Amino acid sequence: MKAKYDFSKAKRGAVLPQSGNKVRITIRLDRDIVDWFRKQVEKQGGGNYQTMLNDALRDHMLKREQPIEEVEEVLRRVIREELHIS
Repeated sequence: MKAKYDFSKAKRGAVLPQSGNKVRITIRLDRDIVDWFRKQVEKQGGGNYQTMLNDALRDHMLKREQPIEEVEEVLRRVIREELHIS
């Protein structure tokens, strides 16, 4: 080990560059929501709760983009099934 190191050409920041698809933000979430996602990760034996949050948000986003006609048809079918109407 050297007694002194030269950091004159060093750069600050992450050792690995961030992927182009991710954006770092600060967000405030209710504690119970974060705790729930962390528990789900524990139950699975590991993983990343932030990835699970991202997946849940993406799933919600994709479902919201579903045409309203499809949603109405599914809703009508479910109501018919529940009321046993043919």
